[in-house]
Amino acid sequence: MKILVVDDERDVEALFRQRFRKELKAGELDFKFVFSAEEALEYLRQLSPFDLVLVLSDINMPGMTGLELLKIIKNQFPHLQVFMISAYGDDDNHNTAKTYGADDFVTKPVDFTNLRNKILSLQK
Repeated sequence: MKILVVDDERDVEALFRQRFRKELKAGELDFKFVFSAEEALEYLRQLSPFDLVLVLSDINMPGMTGLELLKIIKNQFPHLQVFMISAYGDDDNHNTAKTYGADDFVTKPVDFTNLRNKILSLQK
C-alpha cells in the first residue's frame, strides 16, 4: 500500500520509518514523504500510475495548511483516503477536517499502534 506523508517537520520521516520498519521491510507499506502541501499536490498531479491509497497530512504547516490541502485533494482526487494529523486536537480543526471530507483524524503524539491498525484495515 502506497502512502503519502505530508509534514513540514522533516524528522517525521525517520520516526515513521522506525515505527513501520516491519511493514516496510515486508513490502506491505510504501511511504513517500513530502514537506509541504504544495509539494504534495505536485506529487499527486504527476503520479502515474495513480497507485496511492492514503494521504497522512499534518494540519499546521507554513504556506498552504493541511486543511486547505485536504479540500483540494477531496475535490481533485475524491477516491483518496486522507487522515489528518494535528498536535492540536481542538474541535475546530476536527470539525473542519470532517466537513472537508477527512476520513480520519489523528492527534500528536501519534499512537502508532492505533495508526497501524487503521492503515492496515484499509487493505481489507
